[in-house]
Amino acid sequence: MSISGITRASRAHPGFVAALVHRLSGLALAIFLPLHFLTLGLALDETAFAGAISWSNQPLVKISESLLVAALAVHFAGGLRVLAIEFLGLTRAQSAWIACCFAFGAGIGILFLMRAF
Repeated sequence: MSISGITRASRAHPGFVAALVHRLSGLALAIFLPLHFLTLGLALDETAFAGAISWSNQPLVKISESLLVAALAVHFAGGLRVLAIEFLGLTRAQSAWIACCFAFGAGIGILFLMRAF
């Protein structure tokens, strides 16, 4: 088996996908947080803040916020999974933990979306 074959096989492993999603969700949150703090800073000017709040009532923005909440939940659950693997040495049930992390994140995102509309 060539090195590229090993690389492709490792990328198909659920642990690789979970680590990739964990990193991407962290990146999405790192991009979002400065924008969120900027919007909170607009609270000092009442008219600017009212404009930001009215803009956030658009359906596409609400869906984006739901995806960000889901990313936060996935990132949180993925971090707990990493801690469990590092400190508890879980190996046999890793795929189940990965599925639970994704299900948790999707569930939180759906609940947030249901409350948004």
